[in-house]
Amino acid sequence: MGGRKNDQTQPTVLRRSARTLCKRWLFTPYFSAAPPRRPEGKSPWRRALLWDRVERMNGRLPMLTQSRPGAVTQDPPPSLTPTEAPTTTLESLHLPHRFRAWSGSQFEDDSDNLWKLALEGSGAGAWDWNLLTGEQIHSQRWQQMLGYEAGEIADANHEFVNRVHPDDLPRVSATFTDYLQGRSPSYAVDLRLRCKDGSWKWIHTRGTIVSRNAQGQPLRMIGTHTDISDRKTSETALRDSEERWKLALESTGDGVWDWHITSGREFFSKRLVEMYGFTEAELADRPEELDQRTHPDDVEAMQRDRQAHFDGLTPTYSNEHRVQCKDGRWKWVHTRGMVISRDAQGRPTRMIGTHTDITDRKNAEALVRQHAYFDPLTGLPNRRMLRDRLEQEIKRSRRDGLQLAILFIDLDHFKEVNDTLGHDNGDLLLVEAARRLRQCVRECDTVARMGGDEFTVLLTELTPGTGLEGLLHKLLQTMAQVFQLGQEQVFVSASVGVTLYPADGTEVEALYKHADQALYVAKGAGRNRFSFFTPALQEAALTRARLTNDMRHAIGLQQLQLLYQPIVELASGAVHKAEALLRWQHPERGLISPAAFIPIAETSGLIVAMGDWVFEQAAQQVQVWRHSLNPAFQISINTSPVQFQHTHPPETNWVRRLAAMGLPGDSLSIEITEGVLLDSTTGVTAKLLEWRDAGIQVALDDFGTGYSSLSYLQKFDIDFIKIDQSFVRDLHPESTNFTLCKAMVAMAHALGLQVVAEGVETAEQRDLLLQAGCDYAQGYWFARPMPAEALAAWVAARA
Repeated sequence: MGGRKNDQTQPTVLRRSARTLCKRWLFTPYFSAAPPRRPEGKSPWRRALLWDRVERMNGRLPMLTQSRPGAVTQDPPPSLTPTEAPTTTLESLHLPHRFRAWSGSQFEDDSDNLWKLALEGSGAGAWDWNLLTGEQIHSQRWQQMLGYEAGEIADANHEFVNRVHPDDLPRVSATFTDYLQGRSPSYAVDLRLRCKDGSWKWIHTRGTIVSRNAQGQPLRMIGTHTDISDRKTSETALRDSEERWKLALESTGDGVWDWHITSGREFFSKRLVEMYGFTEAELADRPEELDQRTHPDDVEAMQRDRQAHFDGLTPTYSNEHRVQCKDGRWKWVHTRGMVISRDAQGRPTRMIGTHTDITDRKNAEALVRQHAYFDPLTGLPNRRMLRDRLEQEIKRSRRDGLQLAILFIDLDHFKEVNDTLGHDNGDLLLVEAARRLRQCVRECDTVARMGGDEFTVLLTELTPGTGLEGLLHKLLQTMAQVFQLGQEQVFVSASVGVTLYPADGTEVEALYKHADQALYVAKGAGRNRFSFFTPALQEAALTRARLTNDMRHAIGLQQLQLLYQPIVELASGAVHKAEALLRWQHPERGLISPAAFIPIAETSGLIVAMGDWVFEQAAQQVQVWRHSLNPAFQISINTSPVQFQHTHPPETNWVRRLAAMGLPGDSLSIEITEGVLLDSTTGVTAKLLEWRDAGIQVALDDFGTGYSSLSYLQKFDIDFIKIDQSFVRDLHPESTNFTLCKAMVAMAHALGLQVVAEGVETAEQRDLLLQAGCDYAQGYWFARPMPAEALAAWVAARA
């Protein structure tokens, strides 16, 4: 192969050696050296070269170890005796001149010097390794890292290998071999080296091949040693902290996740996978499974919140979303996390966090929301939800130029159903009414229950062709159909007040107010009808508001007064009864009739104070007339159903007040309406029974116009019935009303009741009532209502 004939080396072996790198231990030189020829031509190396093969290398080489500085000894194969093992010095090897001349103080060119200088300046230690000879050069900085003075470590080759931690040596060797054999693009490894004081220091070693022979085999590597002890300490502390953190979180019942963003690798704790019904093995190879199980409606918000944290806009990542469990159920979870590492460009590389099962909390919140925004009986939106929707629709209608309609709906006579059939049946009626209302409107409309028997309908996107009045007629017809409540059939109707946006108002409160005013008119006009809001209704409402305000001061300003209408005994013409009728003498409006202010007083609650005032005035007056006119004189006073809903304090209790005045109970008669009897609650019953026990007589007013049951007449010991004037007005011998009057009188007498006829205006009416057997009568034929002094004079004149 071109070598000199008398040369003591074998060039072919040497060239093969230069191409061959073997490994047994890292940093032990691996190369082939040509032995000197023996004179007899026999070489003990022939057999040695067959020993210690290294797979996937070019050549079969013996392993050489350095026995002393400057000398290299071949480990003998088992077939050789120690005396046969030759020793070859570096100087005896047939090497290129530049390797023979290479030493620790010499780098070959200026680039080597610049490289060494740069590394020393950075604080890293430098190393230079001749792969052919195995000689290593380590900078002084490396020795300083280990706590030695410069030059204190003489034999760097052995010292470096001997100082590698035993647990790290296999990994370091494997990393180096992978690099040399092309299985790894770079050589870099973290290892521990023993310091002078016996402690261990973490070093990051990296290197690269800088010289190859003509065949591409590596000849020289250079690299660095970097002290990473502080970093490793921090990593250990962080790892310990993470372990403690994960342990603490696991103890709370939360699931823990760890996401290596760069690689996409994810770790899920046992608790987390069990939360969704999986086992750890089921998700081990497919961690993306949980991400794919996120509810589609929640993905966008989850990604948005996570990206905000990645971008540094939020200190932590927090999101609530739904995840589908293995069994198909959806579970609400609160995911929290934090980026714990970023790359040099600030991009997140790792994130850890938790999953907290919040399904129970979400269910509770949904229940609270259901109760807060929906009626529990009918399932309709309640007042709060309706307001929210109305506000949104007003904004949309303002933008799109559309019209809205708000309908206030009351069920007529619903209270009677509740009182006669019970609240359970009343609830059934409300549920059915809600269903019917929903059927009458479109999907875009809203039906809400405001409370009691009050409903509201919000009609949206109205156009001239919508046919609003047709819808209203349909609604009335639907509500007027029979309601089947179990075994009972009930007929009710609806009254509807209508207001329009923007014609009648642009704010929620104004629209509500106007719809209520229209409803008031519909109910007052006979019910089972609808009424649109008009400006005139607003004026009427303002009038009612002013009257209400003035009424609050009427008693104190002595604007109220009682007029008395005599009640005549038909058979004898005697007068020992009178009805007290309330009037309001307004300083500006003059005399206001009860029909104008009593409904307002009932709505405002002022009727209670007015009723007490009427009772007190009537009691004082009857006390006078019992002395001056007739010891058995009796005054009847009217009451409102509202008064029965109010509990009188002791000082205004009527029974106690009569006793304090020394008046017997029968000095007063209290007139009630049939509606009071229908409201047979504990309070009404107790009050009626209390009056009966005190001797106060009770008269049933407007008899025949309501829905009272005859059983109530006996249950509450009613003393009188008063035939309504609607039966008396057209009374003549052949009229149906005459027949009805005779029937009512006969029935009352059969029950032990006395009868008073109202509204008698002619002598014929008086005579027919007397013929029918009626006991008492009152009306303009006898006398109009008059002040107390006038009535006393009128009675005295008839005596």
